[in-house]
Amino acid sequence: MSAHHILLVEDNPDDVELTRLAFAEAGGAHRLHAVGDGAEALDYLLARGRHADRDGADLPALVLLDLNLPRLDGREVLQAIRADPATRALQVVVLTTSAEPRDVDQAYALGANSYIQKPVEFERFVEAVRQIGRYWLELNLAPGRG
Repeated sequence: MSAHHILLVEDNPDDVELTRLAFAEAGGAHRLHAVGDGAEALDYLLARGRHADRDGADLPALVLLDLNLPRLDGREVLQAIRADPATRALQVVVLTTSAEPRDVDQAYALGANSYIQKPVEFERFVEAVRQIGRYWLELNLAPGRG
């Protein structure tokens, strides 16, 4: 797996560390940048606020988005990503604990590319991350990266 830039939007520090470990275990030297709330995710993507010095053209190849976040929740983040021409084509995978049909349907209605319930067991989580990485970062031909 070649290295890609991934934005992880996750407020639980344990899940952030678990995701880092899972990507390391899955293989690949991805640049994983984690932010802890929805407002910071948008600041990062749009290179504003405390991320104003970041190159706004350097968008991640993949956004892993939790739904239940402080400040702006994942649904609001997804809606804002799809509303902005600069971020509209980003590949967004909702990675969350909820398997509620309402959450799944709403995420897709707002433009999620995929919806995955976080596995609880570490080995299953690593395998899910491996599959996410393989599909979204290797096999899928994304707009502007095809």
